[in-house]
Amino acid sequence: MPCEPRTGRQEDRNRMRIVTHKQPATATRGMVVTNHPLGSAAGIEMLAMGGNAVDAAIASLFALSVVEPAMVGPFGAGFMNIRLRDGTYAVVDNYSVAPSGAAPDMYRTVSDAWPDYMEVEGHENRIGYRAVSVPGNLKAWCEALAAWGTLDLGTVMRPAIGYAQFGFPVTRFLSDTIDANAEALGRFPGSARMLLRNGRAPAPGERLVRSEYAESLKAIAAYGPSVLYDGPLGQAIVDDIRKNGGLITMDDLRAYRTSTRPPLRGAYRGLSVIVPPPASSGGTHVLQMLNLLTGFDVRGMGFGTVDGIHLLAECMDVAFADRFKYMGDPATVAMPIEWLTSAGYAEERRRDIRMERASQMAAGVQRTRESSNTTHLTTADSLGNVACVTQTINEAFGSRVTVPGTGMLLNNNMQMFDPHPGHPNSIAPGRRQTSSMCPTILERNNRPFLALGTPGGLRIFPSVLQAIVNVVDHGMTLQEAVEAPRVWTQGQALEVEEAIPVAVREGLVARGHEVVPVLRVAGGMNGITFDSETGVMTGAACWRADGAPIGISGGDARPGAHFGMSAR
Repeated sequence: MPCEPRTGRQEDRNRMRIVTHKQPATATRGMVVTNHPLGSAAGIEMLAMGGNAVDAAIASLFALSVVEPAMVGPFGAGFMNIRLRDGTYAVVDNYSVAPSGAAPDMYRTVSDAWPDYMEVEGHENRIGYRAVSVPGNLKAWCEALAAWGTLDLGTVMRPAIGYAQFGFPVTRFLSDTIDANAEALGRFPGSARMLLRNGRAPAPGERLVRSEYAESLKAIAAYGPSVLYDGPLGQAIVDDIRKNGGLITMDDLRAYRTSTRPPLRGAYRGLSVIVPPPASSGGTHVLQMLNLLTGFDVRGMGFGTVDGIHLLAECMDVAFADRFKYMGDPATVAMPIEWLTSAGYAEERRRDIRMERASQMAAGVQRTRESSNTTHLTTADSLGNVACVTQTINEAFGSRVTVPGTGMLLNNNMQMFDPHPGHPNSIAPGRRQTSSMCPTILERNNRPFLALGTPGGLRIFPSVLQAIVNVVDHGMTLQEAVEAPRVWTQGQALEVEEAIPVAVREGLVARGHEVVPVLRVAGGMNGITFDSETGVMTGAACWRADGAPIGISGGDARPGAHFGMSAR
């Protein structure tokens, strides 16, 4: 994706011209943007039936669990940032928790130093049954629909059931992802049978039918989430987990609870910023970094310049140092969120940023890992409801385990815990993992202005930050903002996407950064912008995934426009 100097308006001359790969969509009655066109189609069908943004979001999630199986499923975890038509917000924390039988030293670690700090013997926290934690997705999807949707569960699940039962064409992205994980998937009969063809990935365009999963979806549609959390589907999964050395019990499933909390709020350049609170660390650190940037002329520095990228890297260093030291499960760890997101703390930390040279910010504990394989979707209706939702099974295809007879892929969220005892994110029975998810909504004058999010593990909240800055400071369109080259660091090497020019990379090296060019930072970002004067919504999805915006406009016929016999 090339970048060229922009010519034209004086205020744009300090930023690169972003050449986009995809096109946005505009609409007035509703918008759905997901990382697969069939996921978006399922959501827009709900809006066309008179449903709202929450109905659309839940329909899309079930559909994505079929067509984007590497990224999301009912046996996963996530966060929802939901704005209701009356202007109130609810953040649903449906992150997974460690089983009751988990222990801080349940894995044998490989090293106490980075980069192998998170590795354990046999990859047990990544691949196989001991990597599985207690899921929250299905419960949250059904609870959100019941609380804020208008359609019934069977209706919103109908598209997903159809895709699973009758099949869907495999995209190149999915084919390549299966191919990259074929060896691990092949270890588990259920996964091999569902996703592989004689040990190989299906070719792009080949139809993939998931008949066993279709039957599980039909059971969920008929009986609700209890069929998993206290019923035969859950029992079948637990029996398979226990038979193969995993830890989850039916009591663990029965005990699982989602948490609905008020969001964190901040401000940036006259806009309100609404983000999730812990156990997601993402919202805290987006507000923290925006506070830091408030004291700099970000627009004047320009997009993609040495100064602009250096400043972003310094802000990320501050955020990650604090993340590793303070963030954990809010039920077990006291976190100074108000202080971390305060203007006073930002002013204090701003003094640590040196524009002439990369700084070594105060370190917390050891660095950590979090998978990039997640999904995000953004939906909106004409009434003012907005759903900004990030969900995952952690790594691609989670634990790589599909429970035979159910078609259900299991997460590997245990990989997100620190495998060493004694830290805020170490393993403990019932503890929630710390996440970097950050489904974010911005308002102007109490009306939606921008909603967006992305997959990407530890790269999520820095990528969301960059998209906000791209729109607010650099004046980009949403399509440009989500597709623009990104950078990332957690205090070590500075990753820069290959579209960043060589001269800029050399300038960053001269300032003391260890620059590592990468194909992509984080995953398929998508979002919606809102024009409060015209009511037009613009949806955009980036080149890093199969994302597609679909909108609905038009409306009912005018009164009197019907056909019929006229009186004579």
